[in-house]
Amino acid sequence: MVDVKGRNMKCLTFFLMLPESVKSKSSKSSKKGNASGSSKLPPVCYEIITLRSKKKKKMAADIFPTKKPVSTTTVQQYQQQNLNNNNTIQNCNWQGLYSTIRERNSVMFNNELMADVHFLVGQPGRTQRLPGHRYVLAVGSSVFHAMFYGELAENKDEIHIPDVEPAAFLAMLKYIYCDEIDLSADTVLATLYAAKKYIVPHLARACVNFLETSLSAKNACVLLSQSCLFEEPELTQRCWEVIDAQAELALRSEGFCDIDAQTLESILQRETLNAKEIVVFEAALSWAEAECQRQELTFSTDNKRKVLGKAMFLIRIPTMSLDDFANGAAQSGVLTLNETNDIFLWYTAAKKPDLQFASQPRKGLTPQRCHRFQSCAYRSNQWRYRGRCDSIQFAVDKRVFIAGFGLYGSSCGSAEYSAKIELKRQGVVLGQNLSKYFSDGSSNTFPVWFEYPVQIEPDTFYTASVVLDGNELSYFGQEGMTEVQCGKVTFQFQCSSDSTNGTGVQGGQIPELIFYA
Repeated sequence: MVDVKGRNMKCLTFFLMLPESVKSKSSKSSKKGNASGSSKLPPVCYEIITLRSKKKKKMAADIFPTKKPVSTTTVQQYQQQNLNNNNTIQNCNWQGLYSTIRERNSVMFNNELMADVHFLVGQPGRTQRLPGHRYVLAVGSSVFHAMFYGELAENKDEIHIPDVEPAAFLAMLKYIYCDEIDLSADTVLATLYAAKKYIVPHLARACVNFLETSLSAKNACVLLSQSCLFEEPELTQRCWEVIDAQAELALRSEGFCDIDAQTLESILQRETLNAKEIVVFEAALSWAEAECQRQELTFSTDNKRKVLGKAMFLIRIPTMSLDDFANGAAQSGVLTLNETNDIFLWYTAAKKPDLQFASQPRKGLTPQRCHRFQSCAYRSNQWRYRGRCDSIQFAVDKRVFIAGFGLYGSSCGSAEYSAKIELKRQGVVLGQNLSKYFSDGSSNTFPVWFEYPVQIEPDTFYTASVVLDGNELSYFGQEGMTEVQCGKVTFQFQCSSDSTNGTGVQGGQIPELIFYA
C-alpha cells in the first residue's frame, strides 16, 4: 500500500462486523445506500478498517514483560526451607515467583507439596523420611522410571533404602530436581554410590572429578579401594600415580588402615612402590592392628599374622637393610623363629637359604629431570651467594611430583655445599629440606631431595627456592627457556619476586627440577 506521498506502508486489514445502530452516520451517501437496501440486507453491516503498522510485530514476551527475577537469596531461602523439610509455602501463587521451569522444579526439591512417594533412607536408627515426585524422579533416572512406570512398577507409598546415606540421597535428589551438584569431602563417596546405583551418570562423573582434584597421599589408598569397587579405571590410575610417587606418605596415612584385604595385597605387591621396605612392613602391621579391631580380636602377634595371611609374604623383607631388619622386623614378633634365622642367613651366608619372601628389590619410579638452561658458565666474579635466595616460578600442564632440585656446584674445584630448598604455592610452604651435597668442580648438576615428593597440580604457578652456603664462586645457567617439554609434561617458567640473588628465567641457579610423572 502506498500513502499520499508515495511511501510504502505496512498495514493490517480487518473485516469488522458491527451492529447497525453503532455504524457511522456522518456520510450522506452512506445513509442513502443503507436506506435503499434496508429491506434486503440483514441488520449487520460490514466495514473495512486499515491499521498502519510502523513497528515490528511484538511477541508475547514483549507484550507481557517478565517479572523482576527472584533474587538468589530468595531461591536459597526456599531451598534451605526444603532442606529442613519445612515445606509450607505461604504464597498461594508461588509459581509466579519463578521465571523458569528449573526454578519451579527446585521448589519441589524435598518438598511435601504434591509428593506422591516417600523414601525411608538410611540404616535403622538413623532413617530419614524424604518426599519425592514420581514424574520428576523418572525423568532424572532410568532406575526410578523402571521403579514407577516399568512393567514391574511398585505402587508402594514408602520405599526403604537402607544402603544409601540420607545426605548422599539428598545430594542426588538436588541434582535431579535443581540441576545442581553439591558435593563435599564427607559425602562424595556416598553420593557416588547413590549415583551409580540409580544410574545418574553425569552426577557420578562429577563425583569422580571431585575425587580426582582432591586426591592426595592422605586419601589415595581409600580412594583406590573405592575406585575398584565402583569400576572407575581413570580414578584408579590417578590413585596409583599418587601412591607410587608418595608411597611413604600414603602408607603412613590413617586411611591406609581402612582399606580391604584385597587392596592391601595389590599395594604390597606393587613393583613401582617408591618406599623403603621397612616402611612397607610397618604399614602392614598397622593395618593388621586395625583389622584385628574390626574382627574383634586381641592385638596379639599371632592374630596380626593371622589377619595378614598370605599378604605377609608380599613384603620384601630380605631387601631391607640389615639394620632395618635387625632393629625392626626381626623384633616385631610376627615372624617365626625359622623365618628370622633364614633371613639372617640370607644377609650373611654365602649359601643363601630358600625364602618364601620376595628377595628382589622393587623397581620404584625413575626420576625425570627438567633442565631449563641451554648452557652454563662461570666468571671470576660470579656466582656469589652470601645467604641470599635464588628463586624461580613454574607451572605444569599435568599433575607431577617434585622430588628435588638439581643444583650447580663450585667453579673453583671440589667443595661441599649446604642447601636449604623450599617449594611454595601462593606463599604456603608445601615442602622444604636442609641438606648437604658435594660438588666435584664440574659443571654437572647435583641432586638435592625433599623428604617426600611434593604433589604439583596443573595450571598453577609454584615457587621453587634455594639458599646456598659454601664456596662463593659457582657455575650458573644461561639462555634460559620459558617453556620446556619433558616427555608428556610441559613446564612453564617465570621470574619470582622472592629471588634476591639474580636468578630469573634467562639465567641463574636452580637449573633442574627433578620429578615423577
